[in-house]
Amino acid sequence: MYWRAMSEDQPGPKWAGLFAAYWPDYHAWWLKEGEAARPTYAQCRRALVKHMPEMAPLYDELCTLAGGSDHAARFLSFYCPPPYLSACSQAIWAGKEPVMVRNYDYNPNAFDAMVLRTNWQGRQVMGTSDGLWGLVDGVNDAGLSISLTFGGRRVVGEGFGVPLILRYVLQTCETAQEAGEVLSRVPTHMSYNVTVLDRKRNYLTAMMAPDRPAVITRAAVATNHQESVEWISHARFTATVERERYLLQRLRLHRDPEEKFIGAFLKPPLYSTAFNAGFGTLYTAVYRPRKRQMELRWPGTTWALSLSEFTEGARQVLVPGAA
Repeated sequence: MYWRAMSEDQPGPKWAGLFAAYWPDYHAWWLKEGEAARPTYAQCRRALVKHMPEMAPLYDELCTLAGGSDHAARFLSFYCPPPYLSACSQAIWAGKEPVMVRNYDYNPNAFDAMVLRTNWQGRQVMGTSDGLWGLVDGVNDAGLSISLTFGGRRVVGEGFGVPLILRYVLQTCETAQEAGEVLSRVPTHMSYNVTVLDRKRNYLTAMMAPDRPAVITRAAVATNHQESVEWISHARFTATVERERYLLQRLRLHRDPEEKFIGAFLKPPLYSTAFNAGFGTLYTAVYRPRKRQMELRWPGTTWALSLSEFTEGARQVLVPGAA
């Protein structure tokens, strides 16, 4: 898999080039249920202004850079997109230097494979890109890190694709408490578990859903169910309960040193090669919010990135099990 790390302080030619390259595939995905299944531009922008008003000027700027088409603008709003599933595991290791560790399990053919560092609206953010301005994990210059897992429920409702919600949190929040308030009020179109860790070691996990209020917890571990298993076949296939128990044991009973705990994410039962069934582990990410640093890891490979000294580059990495 070919990965890139790109930095652009303000939306400009680099981002426009990315959009031009990725748009044909994203456009086909966005239309897979037909255009009428997606909200109109007026509905999309109205929802964005209502729930994430600080993002509206940035959204307008990106829509212009993307060429100003109706479909592109509706896609970039992330409002009521087509449903999508992932797996993923994430946990907080609360040592001397607290870290957030996560595995992202997804289809490699529907993935940006990019770390994007920006300084949009005066806030530095670095993270794993999704949808070209959304994020599936990341950290900001205030020392707040964030990550998501799928919540293991079939319900689809009116709300935003969660990668844009993660971007919104990092653009506007500095603490876990502030992030929790945002995650409690912004509607999501599917169920997700979002974990945040701030520079003062505070953390929380928000269990978000489109059909019920978000539940804010002190959970240090999140896999692919919420308070109970609701989608039994998905839970069995992804071994969500087994992965949760394994992580809790490592945190509570074994009390692994940091490197051993991180290393567990690159081995079964956390590490998956089930790409023939739709998704496997594309990468392991390690976030150190106090240092504003992240690492991407694969078996035998580590790529370290710093928000303050970000270096653009590219890597060809071997993802076991991926075509």
